[in-house]
Amino acid sequence: MTVKDPREIVKHINSRNAKILAVFTVIGFIGYHGILHLTSGIDSCKWLLSDGRFQGFRVWQPYGCMMHSYSSGDSQMCLQYIAYWGGKTHVVFIGDSRIRQLYFGFVSLINPKYVIENNIAHHNIHYTDKELKVHIDFIWAPMVNQTMFDIYKPWMQDVSIRPSLIVTGSGVWAIKVSNASMSMYNSYQRNLSRLVPMLNNLTPVTKVLWVLQDPVLTEKLHPSRKMITNEQIDLYNKGAMEVMHHSKILIWSSSRLVSQGLYQDQVDGLHMGKNALNYAIQILLNMYCNDHMNYNDGTCCSSPEPVTVLQLITFAIFGVSCCIALAMIIHRKWISRKLHSNILDVEGNSSENRELLSKFYNGSISTDEDILTSRGRKETSFFELVTALARLAIVMSYFFLCDRTNFFMKENKYFTYTNFFLPLGYLFALGLFFTEESQFTQVLHRDQTNEWKGWMQLLILIYHMTGASHVLPIYMHIRVLVTSYLFLSGYGHFTYFYQYGDFGFYRFWQVIFRLNFLVVVLCLCMNRPYQFYYFVPLVSFWFVVMFVTVKSVPQVTAPAAEVNPLLYFYMILKFVTLFGVVTVLYMSEVFFEKIFVTRPWKALFVTTDDSIKEWWFRWKIDRYSVAFGMLFAFGLQLLKQYHILDDKNRGNLFSRGISLTAASAALVGIASYAIFAFLCRNKLECNEVHPYISFVPILSYIILRNISSYLRTKYSMFFAWFGNISLELFIAQYHIWLAADTHGVLVLVPGYPVLNALITSFLFVCIAHEIHVLTNILVSYAVPTDWKYLIRNVTIFLLLLVPIGIHDGMF
Repeated sequence: MTVKDPREIVKHINSRNAKILAVFTVIGFIGYHGILHLTSGIDSCKWLLSDGRFQGFRVWQPYGCMMHSYSSGDSQMCLQYIAYWGGKTHVVFIGDSRIRQLYFGFVSLINPKYVIENNIAHHNIHYTDKELKVHIDFIWAPMVNQTMFDIYKPWMQDVSIRPSLIVTGSGVWAIKVSNASMSMYNSYQRNLSRLVPMLNNLTPVTKVLWVLQDPVLTEKLHPSRKMITNEQIDLYNKGAMEVMHHSKILIWSSSRLVSQGLYQDQVDGLHMGKNALNYAIQILLNMYCNDHMNYNDGTCCSSPEPVTVLQLITFAIFGVSCCIALAMIIHRKWISRKLHSNILDVEGNSSENRELLSKFYNGSISTDEDILTSRGRKETSFFELVTALARLAIVMSYFFLCDRTNFFMKENKYFTYTNFFLPLGYLFALGLFFTEESQFTQVLHRDQTNEWKGWMQLLILIYHMTGASHVLPIYMHIRVLVTSYLFLSGYGHFTYFYQYGDFGFYRFWQVIFRLNFLVVVLCLCMNRPYQFYYFVPLVSFWFVVMFVTVKSVPQVTAPAAEVNPLLYFYMILKFVTLFGVVTVLYMSEVFFEKIFVTRPWKALFVTTDDSIKEWWFRWKIDRYSVAFGMLFAFGLQLLKQYHILDDKNRGNLFSRGISLTAASAALVGIASYAIFAFLCRNKLECNEVHPYISFVPILSYIILRNISSYLRTKYSMFFAWFGNISLELFIAQYHIWLAADTHGVLVLVPGYPVLNALITSFLFVCIAHEIHVLTNILVSYAVPTDWKYLIRNVTIFLLLLVPIGIHDGMF
């Protein structure tokens, strides 16, 4: 057996083959999860109540779904909402002291001032909140016997008085009073078989939750409870599951797993500890409230949001594109086969066709694209457009499947310093490994800026996936990275305008299309407002501001300024005006809101609840970043123009002494910001100071990265590759890497978080690259060079915005 040359193998490792592998991987997981749903059902309530695991030691993660952490206010809001819409808020706990403990935990969360009375053993307890219209009862019924049957009889006879939720369970009392005799167990099963039909009759109106018995900690049990062993508890749980297997009763077994994982917290060996009880109440509230409250970070027991008319229209258009593309592909294959079959008999064909066939036979025409080019470029262009839309349709279908359905699983984020810094270390090791020599020598050349965008984007992705935003120093350093993106946007676009003087609308609409294409499509497919993808509105807004600034009279360019130095003064006036307008808008929030809530562009800046607070926060925290980037680009061009700085060779920028001084100052600048990030006390204070000092670490990094010729002319191909698709990575993460609108993570491989992260990351990167390719294809059709067609397309786009604007309240 011959061994292939490794170079031949490497040739097959490319983006095209990676995407093919990604397609088959997605198909495989669709089949896998389809089988899971067929065998286990798609009801995430069962997942919440039956299974889960601890992440680390203290964080409970339900199987396959996200659990919202209910505060006292959240739980009160849920009960008020249910009562407002005419629902019943009558919850009944029936059982022994373990069920009573759940009752106390439930009531205490709703009303933190609730005082547990003494001497409540073996008694019924009632709690009523007239303001919330809530009735919560505990009924003492420790055994499944006639006493318990009598509790349900009135509810069987009168539907109107049935509670909305019943939490019940029994077992340990029977074990205790019978000294763990088998005759009592047999009686327990018989009585439970009589009880199940009664509970089934209640289920059309009432949710009935049977709580399996938690394990005990035998060394902490009182001597009078020594007969309550885990073997006996397992026996009773098994008997209850056998009897209720085909019933409509919800069996709650995950509380058992929680209690088992936190057994150290138990005080008496029988009842849950404080932490386990808190998780049990959270599970109970997630089961009862999630479908009513629709929290983004609570997918357990929550139905997918309904599909809107706009989504149906969008996917219908995509469906038509797929059908046309498929028909054209089949037609092209048919032509290709027909040509092959006619090669042997060309006598009956025209001279033109015989020449075509001769070329085909001789290899001059060997592909479908060549054949279609000879028949006319229009058909080829239409084919390219339709197939690009069809590929986009497939990608958007995957987006929808991941984040607008419950087909794939979702789990909560989980932060530890190890989870954050370990993948960070791996990625930077890979980045250093793939270091190459750049053909550019300029300060902030293309390879360097792509590298910068790449490693920043990967760091932001890790930050989002691990949920590190609550760690203030990490949060503040990520804020610098976001500011750096805006800084680079201002630097790059200003440099282009200043050097080339291309102030035409063709360039303007090209940039706007590339920035907004994916976001607009996602707004249509995922039913999200434009402001949801906050970074693109922010970059687009500042690009428009920048374009207006440089295009306003007098237009200043490098060639013109060399001839007329007075233009430098006008450019400085433009900068002063820009900084002044930004400062005035910041100083008057009322004035700011009046501008941005004005129709027809209001919908671009408000969230689904018609609030502009998110846009105000995003705008003000980075309000000077783009202007700083423009100012830096202008200053750098002046230094080059007057030969103060020479970056056209591979030498150091300055002398040894100046370089050491500048490098030392840069290190002090980075260290100073890091100290600030660690010492500031809260996000509010940090965010207020951030806009005024964020340029310090940015300029410090630029100095360290460029002052040395060796560092300036080296770059990481690994980071630069990701930098080329950084925008697509930032936007696509919302739905196909993270989940539930970034509040959780997508789960394709349940139970194996590391393997799941690797697979979802691979698919995510492949899709982001494909979107980047499709954007480059479609931009030539959306923004043609001919100004007549450009005006036509812009007009069509604005007309299409009318139904979208009506839908979102823009008009």
